[in-house]
Amino acid sequence: MTANEAIGSALGNLSAHKLRSALTMLGMIFGVGAVIAMLSIGAGAERQALAMIEQLGLHNVIVRSLDLDPQVLREARKKSLGLSPRDAAAIVDSVPGVEIVAPRVRLQPYKVFSARGKAENAEVHGVSHRHAELARLELAEGRFFDAADESAHAQVAILGATARRELFGFGPALGERVKVDDVWLQVIGVLSSGLAADAAIGGVAVGSTDRAVLVPVSAALRKFERDVLDAPYDEIVVKLAPGTDANLASRAIAGLVDRLHAGARDYQMVVPEALLAQSRRTQRLFNLVMGAIAGISLLVGGIGIMNIMLATVLERTREIGVRRALGARQKDIRFQFMIESFTLSALGGLVGIVVGVAIAWAVAASAGWATEVTIGAILLSTGVAVTVGLVSGIYPAVRAARLDPIEALRYE
Repeated sequence: MTANEAIGSALGNLSAHKLRSALTMLGMIFGVGAVIAMLSIGAGAERQALAMIEQLGLHNVIVRSLDLDPQVLREARKKSLGLSPRDAAAIVDSVPGVEIVAPRVRLQPYKVFSARGKAENAEVHGVSHRHAELARLELAEGRFFDAADESAHAQVAILGATARRELFGFGPALGERVKVDDVWLQVIGVLSSGLAADAAIGGVAVGSTDRAVLVPVSAALRKFERDVLDAPYDEIVVKLAPGTDANLASRAIAGLVDRLHAGARDYQMVVPEALLAQSRRTQRLFNLVMGAIAGISLLVGGIGIMNIMLATVLERTREIGVRRALGARQKDIRFQFMIESFTLSALGGLVGIVVGVAIAWAVAASAGWATEVTIGAILLSTGVAVTVGLVSGIYPAVRAARLDPIEALRYE
């Protein structure tokens, strides 16, 4: 019997018992589907984490002002002004391996509008002209601030994709004017779409740029009103030179800022490199647990295949005797039943691929989680399923091959 003949015979036998074959394949279907769905969700989560880390800057260290209760904030201000230009200057002068220090100021406007629309939930930030480089921002049109804009306290703005659409619809935005509170700003650039919504990694918030309105930090400090208790800066981004240990640098910065703030804990340190490592550890644990669950399902599927193949051997004992009497060798009988076991597991794997992809898409659509179906996930799951099917078919195939031809012919 050739391989093609064996596969044809296997398909014929499976189609003769459709319900039994379908029930036998369920373990493989759910196991493969679970592996693909799990790995797809994990790959999507990792991609989203990488996107958030890219926005924070992998080789950056970020010092952020804490949002404190009013009473706690008043007590803290007796010791410290909060993050300020003095902190930024001290970090540059005292911490080895620092390349760039760039501040950010968060404004809380009560209105943001243009002649053609208004942005209800716009997030207005004053940023350095180096901010695009540090946060890996890409422009869809126009340009970013330069040092001259910052020195001149220029009233210019960069819009996020959503803010641009709300303010100007489908019309042109470059060169148009936007009013933030009582200050008119000229639009000089529009950002490419970034994170769809605010997110967090490791408990650290990562804001979306789609609703952002960015202005030069010098203009934000001089031309907009802020609460007197607010720190001059909401955030200081520190870019480290290549090869600099981010953890050592963050400890040095924390010690320096502690002394400058007289011990007031009005800031937090964010090390994106450490967040990425933590995210990967969590993802590996998630993959391990989910892989174990999916593996159990495949194991159960393999046991089901072994069980049904043993029943098939019993049902076809007389057929085996006839084949042996006509000259079939033991290896021919083993080959026939191994091919049937392989076909059963392969069909279950193929249906499982469809189920796994459908689960991944359903999760992405209903829960809003990022998913990414990869070729590696498909090959891994189907490979394991087929291997389990083959291994499960070994014993029934050997048992069928060892049947005594005379006894098999006399079997009723």
